[in-house]
Amino acid sequence: MKKIFLGFILVSIITVFGCSTVPAGNVGVKVYLLGTRKGVDSEVLGVGRYWIGFNENLYLYPTYQINYTFTKDVTEGSPQNEEFTFQTMEGLECSVDLGVSLHFDKSKISTMFQTYRKGPEEIRSVTLRNSIRDCLNKASSTMPIESVYGEKKAELFDKVQQMVSNQLSPNGIVIDKISIVGSIRLPKQITDSLNDKVAATQTSQKVENQLRSAKAEAQKMIAKAEGEAKANEIIANSVSDKILTWQRLQNESKAIDKWNGQLPQVSGGGVTPFINFTPRK
Repeated sequence: MKKIFLGFILVSIITVFGCSTVPAGNVGVKVYLLGTRKGVDSEVLGVGRYWIGFNENLYLYPTYQINYTFTKDVTEGSPQNEEFTFQTMEGLECSVDLGVSLHFDKSKISTMFQTYRKGPEEIRSVTLRNSIRDCLNKASSTMPIESVYGEKKAELFDKVQQMVSNQLSPNGIVIDKISIVGSIRLPKQITDSLNDKVAATQTSQKVENQLRSAKAEAQKMIAKAEGEAKANEIIANSVSDKILTWQRLQNESKAIDKWNGQLPQVSGGGVTPFINFTPRK
């Protein structure tokens, strides 16, 4: 009886510790480690508790969307620098941080494991990262540096996303979005050149503004001078006959003021009488 009891306890312990759970939001893949069944079980396990023997292993894969940031900053994502470096058409090396959103196709989980033999973390850090790095370098190698940081930046990463999706989606890794985090880090000589260009543009705009201001001031002075000349012309043309008559009368008035009040006196011989306008006393 005692042996039966101990055997029951032993079986119970093995049963408890031999069971594994597939939690909500995940699926499991059972892997046989030894024997003729070595490899991957074709059955994908849904949510629940399953018996996993000593010769078996269970890999869990999330069915929800995974968001991860590959960044230079060691305080995000990984304690290692995970930035991506790539080269442009000129051979200039740039670097960038990327955010990735993906999920695993439930119907292809078994195929995915048979292809990569990795769990979700290894797929993210190795398989996915290598694919993005290779596709980024292929896409950027045909683009000049001005396009990479300029107007075709979005086009570059849309192309990378499409290339990565074409590589990974047949095996169950579905790429939802690849996006830039922050700005592309350019080579120092390019950054210096851009800063010089910006400074030159600002100086040019300042000089242009000064020229506009000087031109406007000059036009203002010209307009003022023209206005004064026009006013003088109007004044000169407004001197009418009345003004001339008024000036003549003024001159005559001045002559009258100078007269002493004596009329002209006439004397002569013959029949011409002597005219004397001397007033009587």
